[in-house]
Amino acid sequence: MIPGSEQQAGAVPLWDLRSIYPSFDDASYIRDKESLREEAREFLRLLEEPIPSGKEAALPVLCALIAAYEKTGDLSENLRSYAEAVYSTDTGDSGALNEINALETLALPFNRALVLFRKRLAERESLILSLLEEENKLAGQGFFLREAIQKARYQMEGDLEDLANDLCRSGADAWSRLHDALSSSLGVLWDKETGETKTVSALRDLAFHPDRGIREKAYHAELEAWASAEAPLAAALNGIKGWALTVDSRRGWPSPLEKSFFQSRITPKTFNALCSAMEGSLPMFRRYLKSKAKLLGLDSLAFYDLFAPAGPGVSGVAEPEIKSWTWEESGAFIARCFDSFDPGMGTFARHAFAFSWIDARRRKGKVGGAYCTDFPLAGESRILCNFEGSFDSVTTTAHELGHAWHHELIKDLPRTQNQYPMTLAETASIFAETIVFEAALRGAGEAERIRLLEGSLKDSCQVICDILSRFYFEREVFARRDRGELVPSELCAIMTNAQKASYGDGLDEKFLHPYMWAVKSHYYSAALGFYNYPYAFGQLFSLALYAAFKNEGTGFAGRYRDILRTTGRAPAEETARLAGFDIEEPSFWEQGIALIASREAEFSRYAVNGQVRHFFTEVEV
Repeated sequence: MIPGSEQQAGAVPLWDLRSIYPSFDDASYIRDKESLREEAREFLRLLEEPIPSGKEAALPVLCALIAAYEKTGDLSENLRSYAEAVYSTDTGDSGALNEINALETLALPFNRALVLFRKRLAERESLILSLLEEENKLAGQGFFLREAIQKARYQMEGDLEDLANDLCRSGADAWSRLHDALSSSLGVLWDKETGETKTVSALRDLAFHPDRGIREKAYHAELEAWASAEAPLAAALNGIKGWALTVDSRRGWPSPLEKSFFQSRITPKTFNALCSAMEGSLPMFRRYLKSKAKLLGLDSLAFYDLFAPAGPGVSGVAEPEIKSWTWEESGAFIARCFDSFDPGMGTFARHAFAFSWIDARRRKGKVGGAYCTDFPLAGESRILCNFEGSFDSVTTTAHELGHAWHHELIKDLPRTQNQYPMTLAETASIFAETIVFEAALRGAGEAERIRLLEGSLKDSCQVICDILSRFYFEREVFARRDRGELVPSELCAIMTNAQKASYGDGLDEKFLHPYMWAVKSHYYSAALGFYNYPYAFGQLFSLALYAAFKNEGTGFAGRYRDILRTTGRAPAEETARLAGFDIEEPSFWEQGIALIASREAEFSRYAVNGQVRHFFTEVEV
């Protein structure tokens, strides 16, 4: 417990941000804001003239530009992460919102400098490539500089980029904040007699309730709540997607999807191989959903049954109650699991718990879901989640700690070498989650084993099957938004059709979730389109890494560290080759699907005849 913090023993914690900045009024925060202003100006000053054409004169200029980029970027990220962390735990905090707006203004010169920096690099492309071959001072900078030169091909002239970034603050970014504000506070009447209301976040939690009547009631109430805000949410989505299409077209991107490949540092061949494996897995996931329906005594599952607990004791068989986890139990279990893979990872997790790096307490005004954010100047991370005592909450916490461990391993690297793509970010988090799940599975009795298997399949179904529906939805929205705005009914229809294509006969098509476009915050980012398939990439890639760990034993932990340390310095294909993987081949992704299918086989066998066969003792995962 941090001295002076407001934590109580046994309580689900709030995070402590004081080691980052004590407050917006603190001298350290004010000083760093002023430093950002000054460093951005200096960065721009260095860029006033082209990089010299001679190697001897060019080298010190290039090194100075790289140093300015690193210092200004770290300042900007540290300040912005702090303001957004404060805001995300209280979206009604006008002071935090004002600071976010102020930091966006302060960052405009830095954004302008980035555009000019790339332009200056592209002007001297052949010279820089030659220097990279000859100069030790540029060791480790090759990937960053080559990628920056490539980015220069997809940007407008400086004044237009400056205008676009400025307009984004009151355009796409403002639409995104509208979604945050609405989704964190939107609610609906739950009990007419008592007048009790529930937020959409609380209603979504009830999707995990064992009573189907409560799940169904929550489902209809949630749809009612989203419908009440469909007009502003549709406007926000249209605004963000329209902005992205317009500006990125001006920048020369062939399509939003191809831009996402570049951001994810994957080739189209890798994406096609991944997508092919995902689509090939759909019959298996539909079998799982039908088996779950059988176990629940249903003809078919409704959308509100996707997260229902299923296993011994749920369908009338007398078994122990489902375990409820305390926060302390969760933290101790995660740390022990991490120890079994890498003692340093376990020590790191204990530090995060002990020093209040995690905000896990649910409360009004706090955003739903979970995320990890990094503070480069402090060399620390913070995790936001909404802990409610289920094993899902335990694995979510482990997932976010995986992100934090990733940052811990690369925080000593300069900014030019530690900025990794979404695909590999999700790999680190899902690998951590897998460690915890496998440990729980090994220690489980028969009844708990089936529940864990079902929980794992439920999660995989979301990461593969549901993610595919989200991808189908976003692809169609981009195609239609290019021709005009979409009204809420069109968005609902697109989402419903996407879910039908993905879930097929695994779900009752009369009870899908047409407002999932309003639920998922990832759609509301102008900078990151298609933030869906990286989760599938992460899960299947992490399963392959876990299989390598099982084959190699504890010695793999060092190689895993090396893999994570390369994630900001190479394309995903090159990082994968360090682990011995060829991710451009569908067969690689199908291996991960096969491991999930082994879980489905055991679970479905139980659903049919009530017998458990310990499949994982035969197929190492």
